[in-house]
Amino acid sequence: MQEAMYTPEQVEEQKRMMYEGMSPRRRRFVDRIGYENWDPYQAPFDPIDIRTDRTGHTNHQLLHKYFKTLGYIPDPDYMQTLSEFMVLLVMNVEKVRPILEFSDWYNALLKEHGISLK
Repeated sequence: MQEAMYTPEQVEEQKRMMYEGMSPRRRRFVDRIGYENWDPYQAPFDPIDIRTDRTGHTNHQLLHKYFKTLGYIPDPDYMQTLSEFMVLLVMNVEKVRPILEFSDWYNALLKEHGISLK
C-alpha cells in the first residue's frame, strides 16, 4: 500500500480494519509492541544471504576471509558453529556484542597467565 496516495485518516482506517480482523494471538503481539508503534506496511527484511555487517560483508564473505587466515581446513562442527554465529552477527550485532566483549576480555586474561588456546 503506497501511503503517499492516501490521507493519514485513510491509512489509519486501513490499519484499524487490519487490527480488528486479526486473530486474538496476533492482536496480543501488536498490543505488546504497542498499536501506535505497529507498522502493518513495514517492508520485509532482506534475505539473510544479502544482509551485510557494519563492514559491508555478508556472513559468507566473513567466513571465507576468516578461513583463509587459518591456514587449515577446520572440522565441520567448527565451521557450523561459526556459520551460525555469523548469521547472528550480520542480523543483529547488539545480540552478539556481549560475546565479543567477553571473548576479548577472556583472551587478555589468558595472555596474562601465559596461556594460549592454540
